[in-house]
Amino acid sequence: MISETVSVRVPGSVELPGDLEVPASPRGVVLFVHGSGSSRHSPRNRAVAGELRRYGWGTLLIDLLSEEEERADAATGEHRFDIALLSERTVTGVDWLGKHPVTEALPVHLFGASTGAAAALVAAAARSGPVVSVVSRGGRPDLAGDALARVDVPVLLLVGGRDPQVLELNREAADLLHVEHRVEVVPGATHLFEEPGALEQVAAAAREWFQDASEIQPGDDGIR
Repeated sequence: MISETVSVRVPGSVELPGDLEVPASPRGVVLFVHGSGSSRHSPRNRAVAGELRRYGWGTLLIDLLSEEEERADAATGEHRFDIALLSERTVTGVDWLGKHPVTEALPVHLFGASTGAAAALVAAAARSGPVVSVVSRGGRPDLAGDALARVDVPVLLLVGGRDPQVLELNREAADLLHVEHRVEVVPGATHLFEEPGALEQVAAAAREWFQDASEIQPGDDGIR
C-alpha cells in the first residue's frame, strides 16, 4: 500500500493538500469530490474510501479550497456553490493523477457528494479520456447545468430514500443525461447517510459501478 500526503498545485499558486492511498495492483483510482462546507477529512467520504481500498481501488481525497478560501467560505459561503471553481479544481486533480507515477496509467473514477457531485460531472465532461465513470452520493447533479448533456461516461446517482427533495432533483438531472446512468435509492437513508449500514451500501454500489465501467471496451454500449 502506498500512502502519502500530497500537494496538488492549481494555476495561480494555490496548493491543495490531499491524501493519496493506493493498494498493490490497483483496479483504478477514485478521486473524491466533497460537497458544501466539507473537506478531505469528511468522515463519510473517508469511510467509503476505506471500503473501496479494501477491494483494490486507489483513492485521492483533496481539499478543493485553500486555507484562506476555507476561512472566507466559512464566513460568507461564497465558494461552496461556485461549481465553476470546484469543477476546475477537480479537473486539476484529474490531471495531477495522470502525471503521478503511481496513478498515471490508471483509469480515474469520480465520487462526488452534495455540490461536489455537480463539480464531478462538469469535470467528467471536460476530461472524458482519463475519467471513466462518476458516482454521486446525495448529490446535486442539477447544479451541473448544461454540462449534463456533455457527460459521456456512466453515471450512478445514489440518493437516500428519506431525502425526497434531493431524490427529485436527481431524477430531473438524470433525464438530461445522454449516457448510461441509474438513480439508485438507498432505503431508509437520509441526506447524510448516517443510518447504520447506509454507507456500506453506498460503497458496495460504487465499487460495482466502478468495476463495470472499467471493464467497458471501446464500442460497448454501456454498463453490463
